[in-house]
Amino acid sequence: MFRIRCIHDTLLPVNKRAIEQVQQIIQQQFSDITDSKIREIPEKLLNPMKFDFRSVLFVCDDRKGQVKGFALFSAEPTLRFGFLDLIALSSNTKGSGVGAALYQRIQEECVSLGFDWLFFECMSDLPEDSPDNNILKENRARMRFYERMGARPVVGTLYQRPRKANYDNAYFLMADDLDSGHPLDKNRTRKVVQAILRRKYKKTMADKHINEVVNSFTDDPVQLRPYSYIKNRKPHVYPSIPRDKKIVLCVTDGHAIHHIKNHDYAEQPVRVSAILDELEKTDMFDRMPRKHFSDKYILAVHDKRFVNYFKEVALSIDSDTPLFPDVFPIRKNVGTPKNIPSHAGYYCIDIYSPIYRNAYLAAREAVDATLTAAKSIADGSQFAYALVRPPGHHASHDSFGGYCYFNSTAIAAQFLSIYSKVAILDLDYHHGNGQEDIFYQRDDVLTISIHADPTFEYPYFSGYKEDVGDKVGSGYNLNIPLKKGIGGAEHLRAINRAIKKIRSFKPDVLVIALGLDTAQNDPSGSWNLVADDFHNNGLVLGGLRYPTLIVQEGGYDCSVLGKNALAFLSGLWNGFYKH
Repeated sequence: MFRIRCIHDTLLPVNKRAIEQVQQIIQQQFSDITDSKIREIPEKLLNPMKFDFRSVLFVCDDRKGQVKGFALFSAEPTLRFGFLDLIALSSNTKGSGVGAALYQRIQEECVSLGFDWLFFECMSDLPEDSPDNNILKENRARMRFYERMGARPVVGTLYQRPRKANYDNAYFLMADDLDSGHPLDKNRTRKVVQAILRRKYKKTMADKHINEVVNSFTDDPVQLRPYSYIKNRKPHVYPSIPRDKKIVLCVTDGHAIHHIKNHDYAEQPVRVSAILDELEKTDMFDRMPRKHFSDKYILAVHDKRFVNYFKEVALSIDSDTPLFPDVFPIRKNVGTPKNIPSHAGYYCIDIYSPIYRNAYLAAREAVDATLTAAKSIADGSQFAYALVRPPGHHASHDSFGGYCYFNSTAIAAQFLSIYSKVAILDLDYHHGNGQEDIFYQRDDVLTISIHADPTFEYPYFSGYKEDVGDKVGSGYNLNIPLKKGIGGAEHLRAINRAIKKIRSFKPDVLVIALGLDTAQNDPSGSWNLVADDFHNNGLVLGGLRYPTLIVQEGGYDCSVLGKNALAFLSGLWNGFYKH
């Protein structure tokens, strides 16, 4: 099995390794490409405007990260065309369908960008241009492939003249209408050809020669050679969003077993279905099945005694009777608690979060789903959304509360920190005290929380602006407490302040703890954000262009929960891909 994915940056190890393999393939197969050009590839991805066109790299790899082939593509948005610079397969990948899959992905990218033409160069398949029969055979096989994909040579121009005196072959300009049926307008094509030649041959072609080639395009519309190798070609079916551009979605399918039926318990199963119903109306998400992960990932952030207590007590009590803690000792005055129900208050910070069998099972599943989404980021996905319950951001190193048991956001951040620097941005109405506690003395994970001021809002004892981290972690925790009744403008200003801190930290990955209880009329909050505000928040965060994991936290007004979640996620997607 293989996958096609776009590499946008060199932040993650999986992308660095893929680029190194691409460079090796070029060195092995293209003797006319200089080492300096090969070394430019990472910079082309990170600083696209420096090279006139925006460079896009697609790789075909397997789940072990072995690159089977790649395509380097340039986008010219002003003239609305794409140029395929290079497509190549590793030496052991021939005849596997990888080449066709890469080319189709380039076609899909052009269409998704609003382009109606794709151009590239292909060696001539004419006998007079290829005196070597072996080369002629290869050129004809290559041309047959491109015709099958929908591209044909431009004819009646000077384009296929050799570019250099030492070239043994001429190159056709190939044109692919991306199944649009549009004619190739002469004036526009001249501008396209001029842009291609100036970019590709500026060091080897004089302006006079470039102008001669451009002016040789006299037919209107420009003529394409009839199909020579195929009779009937089926048009490509273009998806609304290419699969690798979709947001990976992992859902806790079994979450509904965690159902506290007390009338004032807001964290209900319908929260997930309310969001999922809206997401399923779009084609923006790629559903991924949940995988199971070892307890070692939980123990990497949570105290072992706390984890053992929660598991043993939860699985020992009546599955239909939740245990609400009611005694909360001052910890310095008690010894080590026993693993018995009456000691639940030692590990709990409030009276809202009961222990029972299904709370543990659902929380454990939430961890698995979040780690599944996090693993997809580590494997090269741009966005992944863990739609989970119960939430987790109030669970600290050795305590639970606020409907939260295991801190899925922190567990995922710790998992990703093995590969890279991580920034956590908590957007829940309530302070993300769990992440703050877990990472408070570390400098490799930045924690930021935008929340209601703890002088009047849960969890009261944390979230103050003076709390900035400790020891090596000093300066790596930022709290932005806000007043009651704010709207979208005030919240967006706080996000922009957080963005400045994130940029200065220069993370490789962003983890967003997405609380939707900042919405107008949410029963647990006092703020007034509406769908447009969530969308605008997503836009600016998507513009950061970091690989991003989103973990669902709070949000309890189910009449708008799905609408607001989709608004934020679509804003995030558009902020990255459209801006």
